Amino acid sequence: MDPTGRHARHTPRAPHPPGSRGRAPGTPSGHDPDAGWLARVMHVAFFLLLGASLARFLLRHEWEDRSPWIIALTGALAALYLLGPVLGTRATPRRIAWLCTVVAVWVVLVVLAPSFAWCAVPLFYTGLRTLPHKAALGLVALLTAFVVFAQVQLSHGGWDPNLIVAPPAVAALATGVFVHADRQAARQRALIDDLIRTRRELAAIERREGTLAERQRLSMEIHDTLAQGLSSQQMLLQAADLTWESDPGAARRHVRTAESIAERNLAEARRFVHDLAPADLAEGGGLEQALRGLAERESADFRVDGTPVPLPDRAQSALLRIAQGALANIREHAAATSAAITLTYLDDQVVLDVADDGSGFDPAASRADGGVRGHGLPAMRVRARQLGGTLTVESSPGEGTVLSAAIPLTPLAPPTEAGP
Repeated sequence: MDPTGRHARHTPRAPHPPGSRGRAPGTPSGHDPDAGWLARVMHVAFFLLLGASLARFLLRHEWEDRSPWIIALTGALAALYLLGPVLGTRATPRRIAWLCTVVAVWVVLVVLAPSFAWCAVPLFYTGLRTLPHKAALGLVALLTAFVVFAQVQLSHGGWDPNLIVAPPAVAALATGVFVHADRQAARQRALIDDLIRTRRELAAIERREGTLAERQRLSMEIHDTLAQGLSSQQMLLQAADLTWESDPGAARRHVRTAESIAERNLAEARRFVHDLAPADLAEGGGLEQALRGLAERESADFRVDGTPVPLPDRAQSALLRIAQGALANIREHAAATSAAITLTYLDDQVVLDVADDGSGFDPAASRADGGVRGHGLPAMRVRARQLGGTLTVESSPGEGTVLSAAIPLTPLAPPTEAGP
């Protein structure tokens, strides 16, 4: 499980940076603001303790043979400690060699002057921050034992329980605080990494869904415009071919009609390049004018009921595409002698009805066999559903068909799905 308690996904982890192997899991990096702040505090504490230990020795002791050595070693230890931040925090060979040198100089100082034992606490932190977990704990135990030994030596054989108990207690407290803070930082980093991965996955899913939605939209646009126009042209040209010798006038009319359809298809194709809005709507006049022009081209009746109200562009486009798809189905499948389009404005919705007196079909059977009537009806349902509306089909064999699309006026619902 991850730090949040959820089962972690099996996603690839980023490789360890160079030099990071061997460090304890969750060891703070040099780029962690909290770790940097704690390191600065420990650096200040080290130099304060080092200076205080030297001042204590000089104040309590007369000048001795060891005094120059202690002063020199103190300066050397301060200079060595200043090199630590330059070497970084990872357990590289140079960093480990530096730490061993610092500890060795400090040990010599403690042997010469046991009061320098108080510098062990910042060294605990340095070891925990640099070495792997087990090695760092071993170093802390070793330094603690040496501090106890030095304090006992400083007491000149006098028994003082604090000298035995206090150094291990301080070491345990410092180590516990550091380990707890380190683990908390590791949990936070793991949680942040998980959130970043989740956000990237969600972004990828949204991109895929957007791509699928755009493909579905384009497929509906092409089906309702170019594909239907090409189908009409094919039927008209076939009719012209059949009547070319027997009735040249009728053949020419079919060809001219096919030419006008091709011209409109070309306008639709150019519209795709611009903004994919229906060319009929782009010509002006709104939905009513576009439906009236469509009805004239398809030899259908058109009527408007109720008081027209302004509709959003996407609602007008959807209703026009539904009407185009319904008339295409009538032309290709219904064998109807008449068709009618009715646009009705009600108080809370606008309703588009397309009726014909053709052969009809069984809607239940069409749904059961996967939609034998092709892509048209599913595309119409998706268009209505994306606007929070509904599409119903009433038909039976031999009795014609009535298709009804109802779209709410206000507020129009956002799209609920990308496609069927």
